[in-house]
Amino acid sequence: MVNKRIHITGASGAGTTTLGSALAARLSVAHFDSDDFYWKPSDPPFQESRCAADRLELMRPLLEGTDSWVLSGALEGWGDSLVPFFDLAVFLTVPTEIRLLRLRARETKRFGERAISQGGPMFPRYRDLLGWARSYDTAGVDRRSRKLHQVWLAGLSCDVLRLNGVAPVDRQVRQILRAISAKPRG
Repeated sequence: MVNKRIHITGASGAGTTTLGSALAARLSVAHFDSDDFYWKPSDPPFQESRCAADRLELMRPLLEGTDSWVLSGALEGWGDSLVPFFDLAVFLTVPTEIRLLRLRARETKRFGERAISQGGPMFPRYRDLLGWARSYDTAGVDRRSRKLHQVWLAGLSCDVLRLNGVAPVDRQVRQILRAISAKPRG
């Protein structure tokens, strides 16, 4: 296989973690998710971020230590030093309303319906998450946005595969496997 180090990115709720996990299992390689490095462990989770230097210090040995892996999540702006490791980048696109529904389902599963409902302890965080996710398509390059992704992807030296993140995950996996097998060796 030519492309053994694959990065999957997209907007929050696009399905990068789900696809990354499925692809890694299909390829029998390690799967890493940027959220595992971005956020400090906490209960409840996802409350305090690590500084970029600490994230990279945790990630670099794992990525350097193996020649085959799938890395899902966003790195734009803080993980640029990892870009030379990529053999292939996959960009998932999903309409905003579908992403918001996925985020609601994810947050409900994580914290419970009562916790994210108005008046619940996680509601302010949940409300802010949805507002941030909703603005993905209109925000500028100063934060995670479609515009930032487009600029970042255009600067990559590896191949970039753009996929419809609404398609079934098994179809997305097959599309990536076809792209990998179509790449000339050499």
